[in-house]
Amino acid sequence: MKCSSNAVQVICLGLLTFICTTGSAQFKEDRIMQESVNVLNEIMKIPANGIPRNMLNDAQAVAIIPGVIKGSFVVGARHGNGVVMIRDEKGGWHAPIFITLTGGNVGWQVGVQSTDVVLVFKTKKSVQGLLSGRIALGADAAVAAGPIGRQGAAATDSVLGAQIYSYSRSRGLFAGVSIDGSVIRTNTMSNANYYRAATPGGPVVIPASAQQLGNEVIKYAGKNIVANARPLTKPVPAIQASAQTNSKILAQQHSMLEVDHLRDQLAKIAPEMYKLLDPNWQRYLGIPVEVFQGTGHPSAEAINECLKHFEVVRSDRRFSELAGHPEFQSTYGLLKHYVHELSDNKKTINLPAPPVVNR
Repeated sequence: MKCSSNAVQVICLGLLTFICTTGSAQFKEDRIMQESVNVLNEIMKIPANGIPRNMLNDAQAVAIIPGVIKGSFVVGARHGNGVVMIRDEKGGWHAPIFITLTGGNVGWQVGVQSTDVVLVFKTKKSVQGLLSGRIALGADAAVAAGPIGRQGAAATDSVLGAQIYSYSRSRGLFAGVSIDGSVIRTNTMSNANYYRAATPGGPVVIPASAQQLGNEVIKYAGKNIVANARPLTKPVPAIQASAQTNSKILAQQHSMLEVDHLRDQLAKIAPEMYKLLDPNWQRYLGIPVEVFQGTGHPSAEAINECLKHFEVVRSDRRFSELAGHPEFQSTYGLLKHYVHELSDNKKTINLPAPPVVNR
């Protein structure tokens, strides 16, 4: 009983870690939403040194990327995760969608490691480029450092040649910034993880943190909102239409994440069992090398043959001493669970077309 309990504990620990990993991914999206709310509010608190209201009143989209970090692994490179809100045809706003921004060192303050970035999209054309999945600032859409404050508001008409206006905040200072060469991409997996349907095939649900950000954007850029319009409409059609498909992809990836985790746990537990065995037994109960390499998974034939060897030991009374060891029990329990999950992820069904029903 004690041995079986040990095996169950190991398996449960692996599943708990997997669940926590999934939960932390969802927490990440909520955190980005909340940080975006904070960035927008802090920037707009200072009318004399913020984004001019008339820049936001007729904006087609507003992107907020909190904490764009300079990467030390590539000189001058920066990367950040954020959100963008897009105006709908009635003047209201779609729920925010997740994006990434990657760019070079042009226009960034020297020595600054973290920068908040806000982008104001002024034309529908620039928004359409974004919805295609990727837009290069400066190449696909003209971008310029945005004017700030009350004096900047008066000057906006003279600089309307740009399609996107960019702002940054570093070390408490807020200003327009040049980010030519930066690339924005929609973050498909974050959108799928964050926006889910309450029922299979149903409409996606707008979480509370997205509603909060939407309320703040409406407060600062709500001049053109029609009367009695909903505070937020569903995510833009391109995101909403793929929500169910993306959710399936996400579920598959989470399932494979569990398989990967079981493999990694097996690679840690099995060596403890091998310490009890001589070389002949180590070969007989040898687990495929792919498990220990951690870069893939063994073939179904190899892993099933391995499992058969473990089951022979468990069923033969001559080997009861080995089968009773906690190390063997834990390894066998993980191996069996790993084989089961691996088989489910590789399972496919090939069927001909369904029969015609005569009515």
